[in-house]
Amino acid sequence: MPVDVSGLHLPSEPGVYLFKNKEERVLYVGKATVLKDRVRSYFAKNPDRTMIPRLVNEADHVDCMVTPNPREALTLERELIRRHKPKFNSLMTDDKSYPFIAMTAEDVPRIIYTRHPPIDAKLWGPFPDAGAAKRMIKLLRRQFGVRDCPTLLPQGCLAMHIGLCAAPCIDLEGYGQRVEAVEQVMAGKADVFLAALQADMDAASEKLEYEVAAQRRDLIAAVQRTLSKQVVSSRFYQDVDAIGFASRGDLGAIVFLHATKGVVTGQTHYPLLHRGDIAESVSLLISEHYQSRRPPRTILTPTPINEQLGEWLKEQRDGVIEIKTPLRGELVTLRELADQNAEMQAQRAFDKRSSGNLEKKSAIECAAYLEVESLDTVVCFDMAQLQGEQKVGACITLRNGRPDKKGYRTYKVKKDVFDDLRMMREVIDRWLKRQEEWPDLLLIDGGETHLSTISALLEEHGLMDRIELAALAKREETLYRPNKNPLILDRRGRLLVFARDEAHRFVNTFHRKRRAKSTLQDPLEEIEGLGAKKLQALLRHFGGRKGINEASIKEFQQVPGVGQALAERIHSYLHD
Repeated sequence: MPVDVSGLHLPSEPGVYLFKNKEERVLYVGKATVLKDRVRSYFAKNPDRTMIPRLVNEADHVDCMVTPNPREALTLERELIRRHKPKFNSLMTDDKSYPFIAMTAEDVPRIIYTRHPPIDAKLWGPFPDAGAAKRMIKLLRRQFGVRDCPTLLPQGCLAMHIGLCAAPCIDLEGYGQRVEAVEQVMAGKADVFLAALQADMDAASEKLEYEVAAQRRDLIAAVQRTLSKQVVSSRFYQDVDAIGFASRGDLGAIVFLHATKGVVTGQTHYPLLHRGDIAESVSLLISEHYQSRRPPRTILTPTPINEQLGEWLKEQRDGVIEIKTPLRGELVTLRELADQNAEMQAQRAFDKRSSGNLEKKSAIECAAYLEVESLDTVVCFDMAQLQGEQKVGACITLRNGRPDKKGYRTYKVKKDVFDDLRMMREVIDRWLKRQEEWPDLLLIDGGETHLSTISALLEEHGLMDRIELAALAKREETLYRPNKNPLILDRRGRLLVFARDEAHRFVNTFHRKRRAKSTLQDPLEEIEGLGAKKLQALLRHFGGRKGINEASIKEFQQVPGVGQALAERIHSYLHD
């Protein structure tokens, strides 16, 4: 039955209120400076939102939680919405919370992608696009060599060899400046840092310390390459964020356009489930967006926001802040540009839902099934051989559940090994040394033995904590993972079965091609340095195989392109 307003006994203090039904399901979460007055407003004759009559009719009672101040109420509201996903609240589509880029407070800091930042770490984010956060970390590591490995290895690690780490575990010289460079770039203060680096470089040059000067020069170039391209300018855009909003049904998008020193430098967009109240949706994302970043001097909103959110923003900035809903002038132009970008994002989300991307849904479903963050990128390896000949391996890549042919690779096993375990170890070792970013899952065709072999390989390279590894055995489609119980896959794991089968198809196709090629080869082609062209030259010179079989070393040397060493190898092959 509807809530009885006469039975409400709420305090005149700040806090959070929860509308609940008789099953104790939370229907709506809100915050208030004065709980008593705010909740009573829901029972006015002319409510200001269309959803209020439905909410009041479906709810059975109202609970509340008092907080020390309105700022704490804002934080608590965000957490309760994330936990309960109320029917009448606007919701962020990623209920796990958005990821951050963090620089840890360790003696040798590392940069990491995380949804649960370490204590005392410096944070940038949140990033609604997890892929963008990962690409940013890759760019920063490539340019500045800041480590991301959880432990320091005295001998260095694979990241050092492929140019993603400056190896502070071996030599700490200059590492502090690399860390400072990343922090300055991410904080938008690169111009001050560049001036300091330029002064250091000039001073080192005057002292004839050319190696130090070269390091500073390279660091300056790295900072300049990393800076965002500045595309829109105006003398009014000094330190301002413009917020744009758009929706398609219950799909909404909110865009934050960032402008400083007269130029627009970039944007951040958030998808959300929109419940019809623009002010509520915008307020939800404002509190999420600025929870770990300092708000700018001016914020432009599509609709006025409540006073307590404005006070919270002032506390976050620790200074004066202007919150405007402009109606004319250049600030309106910037605000409308934010709306245009939000329109584009909302339309893309709507089109994506309408297209029914089954492959992407399969990847999302499988990730939830395995309790991992995502399976956007899956790499799967398989091996093939026949009676010890033509030993080959291959890997396939799935991106968002679909085969990515650019990520398909084939390998000829180079070492003189004949068992699948050592063959797979060799092939994956070669693959690791050429990677600049790691997949969400490295899947291998095999069982527990294969898993332990490749686990040991990843441990040697210091990658065990950075690559999710699994082995899929054909028997009952059993999935093996380090430190977890075996899992017999059901339909939710069909993405992994498809990846394994696709890798099996691909490696067998490659193996058949190799076998077919080997049956057409002349046995003499096995001789090092003797290819098809030189073999043709031998046949022409000696008039056929009989002449080749009877020739001496000196006679072989008379053939164009055949030197003494090759002549000796041919003669030895034929007669020994």
